[in-house]
Amino acid sequence: MPTPEVHAFIRAALPAPPARVLEVGAGDGTLAAELAAGGYDVVAIDPAGGAPHVVQVPLLELDEPPGSFTAAVAVTSLHHVEPLAESCRHLAELLPHGARLVVDEFDVGAYDERAARWWLGHAADHHHDRSPAELVADLRGHLHSLATIRETLSAWFDAGEPVRGAYLHRWEIGPERRGEEERLIAAGAIPATGARFIATRASRAP
Repeated sequence: MPTPEVHAFIRAALPAPPARVLEVGAGDGTLAAELAAGGYDVVAIDPAGGAPHVVQVPLLELDEPPGSFTAAVAVTSLHHVEPLAESCRHLAELLPHGARLVVDEFDVGAYDERAARWWLGHAADHHHDRSPAELVADLRGHLHSLATIRETLSAWFDAGEPVRGAYLHRWEIGPERRGEEERLIAAGAIPATGARFIATRASRAP
């Protein structure tokens, strides 16, 4: 779920309104609604649907003219996108050269048993039927890692270095755990599983 900090990062990275922005994986539509209230022309998509202003369509099936968006945003969504390469190619087609793709991600490649054990210690009871090892294996079995996402994007985008930080407090257990997570990361007790970066649409052909 996007937090106020995530919203601030997105707004700071986007061009000024009234830019036309595509949000990939909009979920409940809160970020899209905030951007629209700030003057952006937002098209928010999610294959699962969501709020009335979120279009229920996978990225690959979005029917828009080439170069029709000024920028794009993907908040904890690219790790779910299938098929990844074809969808990223389509995303590149929708953006003009020089346009920004602003990414906030969960890196399942960094997620390990230490992180899973800490998260399970605060999660609801219905998650406790899995061990930390089982949880890690399950997530790594069906989510794309940050390395995979960045390698795939590199065919069409120049991606800046990711800035890593806390993420797990955003996954069901609540923002009050953020400070604890950050302290554990700083101490080397658990990995930083969050990452943010900006990718720029390159002049390479899609």
